[in-house]
Amino acid sequence: MGSTDQRKLRALILQHEDPTPPGYVMEWLHSHDAEIEILRIDLDDREIDPTDYDLIVSLGSEYAAFDDTKPFVVREATLMRRAVDDDVPILGLCFGGQLLARVLGADNYRGEIAEIGWLPVRSEDAQLVPEGPWFQWHFDTFTEPPGATVIATTDAGLQAFVAGRSLGLQFHPEVTTDIMDEWVRVYRHELDGDGVDPDALLEETKRLADASRRNALQLFEHFYSDVAKLDERADATDERAAG
Repeated sequence: MGSTDQRKLRALILQHEDPTPPGYVMEWLHSHDAEIEILRIDLDDREIDPTDYDLIVSLGSEYAAFDDTKPFVVREATLMRRAVDDDVPILGLCFGGQLLARVLGADNYRGEIAEIGWLPVRSEDAQLVPEGPWFQWHFDTFTEPPGATVIATTDAGLQAFVAGRSLGLQFHPEVTTDIMDEWVRVYRHELDGDGVDPDALLEETKRLADASRRNALQLFEHFYSDVAKLDERADATDERAAG
């Protein structure tokens, strides 16, 4: 029987730049009454013990997950490796998914096809990862991590995979209309370079806002219960106490 006084879920969110906040991830974690810590790992170089948390979420970044000239990339890869070894679930979003794949032994590289916009994915598990459309903004991709289960793909490459209790995504389920407003303002040069109409992108984001929120919360919830198995924390806590 689970403990009736189970402690709160402890979640660590790794953020890499000001314009890349957690968005719908926060709404989802608040629905579980989680204790949330947001770490600007690009600015804060303190050592983190992953076992202090029940879940680690890694957000997007303008930098590449294979760019070891950025010290935070190396720090975060080390943290992720320790989390995987200690069976702490990771939810990786875009950069976070790429870095998780790298830590698990995949190759990261500049893709032949950039994806920017609201795009569907081909899903092998529509309960966990609905077909979308999901918001994409990436130029890099990665190979299939050894031992992982591929959940979704597009012509550009892998979009979602499960490895143990972790889930790596290529797309951005966390994106809200406010986040998109900021991304269009800050990263406008990338849109111009790829020929993407910013006004059309903002309009589509607003049109899809309700559906994208539902899809995101469904994905996060199925990750919580079916992949990370965080519903089972109460029983695990009781077993440790009994031992």
